[in-house]
Amino acid sequence: MSRRIALALTLHNHQPVGNFGWVIEETHRHAYRPMVEALERHAGVRLALHYTGPLLEWIAAEHPEFLDRLRALVARGQVEILGGGYFEPVLASLPERDRLSQLTRMAAEVERLFGRRPTTAWLAERVWEPDLPTSLAGAGYRSTIVDDAHFRAAAIPEDAMWGPYTTEDQGRLLTVFGTEQGLRYRIPFRQVDEVIDYLRDHATDDGTRLGTMGDDGEKFGAWPSTWKHCWGEGRWVDRFFEALEANRDWLTTTTPSDWLAANPPLGRVYMPVGSYAEMGEWALPPDESRAFHETLEHARSEGRPEARWIRGASWRNFQVKYREINDLHKRMLRVSEKVAAVPAGVDHDRALDDLLRGQSNDVYWHGLFGGIYLPHLRLATLAHLIAAEDAADSLLGIATAADVADLDLDGRDEVRLATDGQVVTVDLDDGAGIGDWDIRPARHGIGSVLRRRPEAYHEAIRRGADGAGGGDPATSGNEGGALSSIHDIVRSKEAGLVDRLRYDHHERRSGLVRFLPRHATPATYGAGEVEDLGTILGAAHEIVELVPGRLVTRAAGTVRMGDAWQAVEVRKAIRLGGSRLAPTLVVEVTVTNASDGPVQARLGLEWAMTMLGGGGNPSAWYDLGGTRTAHDRSGEAAGIDSIGLGNDWVGVAIDSRPSPAADAWWAPIETVSNSEDGFERVYQGSSLLLSWPLDLAPRASMTVAVEHRITVDRDRAAG
Repeated sequence: MSRRIALALTLHNHQPVGNFGWVIEETHRHAYRPMVEALERHAGVRLALHYTGPLLEWIAAEHPEFLDRLRALVARGQVEILGGGYFEPVLASLPERDRLSQLTRMAAEVERLFGRRPTTAWLAERVWEPDLPTSLAGAGYRSTIVDDAHFRAAAIPEDAMWGPYTTEDQGRLLTVFGTEQGLRYRIPFRQVDEVIDYLRDHATDDGTRLGTMGDDGEKFGAWPSTWKHCWGEGRWVDRFFEALEANRDWLTTTTPSDWLAANPPLGRVYMPVGSYAEMGEWALPPDESRAFHETLEHARSEGRPEARWIRGASWRNFQVKYREINDLHKRMLRVSEKVAAVPAGVDHDRALDDLLRGQSNDVYWHGLFGGIYLPHLRLATLAHLIAAEDAADSLLGIATAADVADLDLDGRDEVRLATDGQVVTVDLDDGAGIGDWDIRPARHGIGSVLRRRPEAYHEAIRRGADGAGGGDPATSGNEGGALSSIHDIVRSKEAGLVDRLRYDHHERRSGLVRFLPRHATPATYGAGEVEDLGTILGAAHEIVELVPGRLVTRAAGTVRMGDAWQAVEVRKAIRLGGSRLAPTLVVEVTVTNASDGPVQARLGLEWAMTMLGGGGNPSAWYDLGGTRTAHDRSGEAAGIDSIGLGNDWVGVAIDSRPSPAADAWWAPIETVSNSEDGFERVYQGSSLLLSWPLDLAPRASMTVAVEHRITVDRDRAAG
């Protein structure tokens, strides 16, 4: 009797909330549709497919005929459709009530579209925490797919990973499949014969082994260089499916649910917190990430047994690595509590829908894919959280607020000011800077600007990998025309990126008080690179007054004058006013020289604001005296009393008025980040500095202010 083995292919297809329609269309044309067409041609191949909620919504609107083709594959028993969290959240990051909402909504939608309620859930980014069985089983799921790294972390031997295991939490049973690394790295990147030989090598006489390969469907045509390999002249998928059909006497294709219906699990497992190996690497600080990568690769190349024990950081560490991710996550938790407090009904359901859309995982981490670095995805997620909070506050009667609370859960209090038209959060311990600045009716987070910080992959740019073009990196370094995994490709979308690697020495907040050298110029200042002469920039402030619509703080610090440090006191007043469609924000600063010597510098109020202006977007602009320039360009003007900025598509315009008249310098805040297409320069926002000459005698004071008058063209809540 020949040796036998089964193969459970599972392809995960996902598009983030807020992604561009043309991007999804290209991916559909290059990956989603060709795969279904291939399955129609090869009826002997069975597998599981997973489509996330945002993608299903797009397909239903743009290609309803595609759903009909999927239904036909399901009806003939060739395809199993998986469930999971509807908007592809990392379940471990959500409150239990939202986990269940995401999971049951997806199960109901799959049942509605395909006539069968799913029993296997796709786990976003394979992020596992030991309490997940309670949530998954509670939503009606029997199984999920994790990484084989999870099994290694639970001390499962290498030759015992070919099949599912059971686990539980609080008595709720769940079966877990492990996506096998050897298959995942070979499909579709190595030759078809090599994949078949690999499966043959792991077949057994009793035929009880199951090889599970669960990975992104986009790598079959949408990842760089894969269309030609998978569907063009390489015909990899058709050749692979032909090989599966030709070897069906010993190689069976199946689905997770069908395997469970006919086979018992291999045993019991309790897995620690984890994800796939690359995710653990990406979640580490840059220096640790590089050291981890080198150590792991060295251990693997030498076949050292300790390679199976080497793991990186928890997915939650992204909330440590990126302040902006932590702020977004903690905001999501606060909004969730508010939505849960809204009485059941249509209004609650609408707010809940926005909340769930705001939990899509993509901008809550960063690795190979853009994640938090992509402003259109970040602002889209933020827009749904703003909408959910706006609705909940209105329904609960708390639209106006002046609260002191630990908003970011760091053990120290922040201040949240809210009116019907806007929300502002102030970090008292970080210069009383404005972090969140939400324009509620426009669903726009003006303050969502990412700090420029070192990344581990920046070293590849410095080593000379930033030249654009130069052949096909997807096949470089491989023998026999095999394709490189996206994880191994190094390329850049433009030349000269090494010269754009700049890092911010402070968090990107607004209303920050700057003491700059008197000789500073727009060219030397850039987007805030000039070192500050004072300590006020990041100083802790104490609350002097807090009432609805008004916060007054006070801080003491020093300013360096040559070799001396002169003491200063800063009093900052933040006032919210105006109406819902015409809110105003005023920041007034009084600087007092508390020393015995003069203080001479350039006093500035620095603003970090995004208007989604990347790529010279004509909808996003600065306006000076009726002349518009792109929001991602640099500029300067002396002695102005007004400067405008806005985005016509978003429907927000701001008239910023300094008092007294000020010099204005502005420049784009651009990061250099990694993406599936290579290294790229990304607009995150713009730094606007409004500044005045400062020459204070001992005990003298100076007061400056900036008033932002905002105009919103329509109230999106009314829609």
